[in-house]
Amino acid sequence: MSRTSLPRLTRRRAARLFAEPPASRAPRMLGGDTGAATAEYAIATMAAVAFAGLLVVIMRSDEVRGILTDLVRRALTVA
Repeated sequence: MSRTSLPRLTRRRAARLFAEPPASRAPRMLGGDTGAATAEYAIATMAAVAFAGLLVVIMRSDEVRGILTDLVRRALTVA
């Protein structure tokens, strides 16, 4: 067998390679949930930033600014 060729895949090797890992080894092999909460927080933070950016764009429009100004004026005036 040369250095560049792979070993022959026998039934025994295939069974060992593709067998389900024992339950005690599965969490260690798959990495568990370490870092999952951090990734979820990062995704939620990015979604919040995108939503805030959209609100900033909407609030800068003249129509919305006029509506809000009118709302504040009506709230502060006493009739």
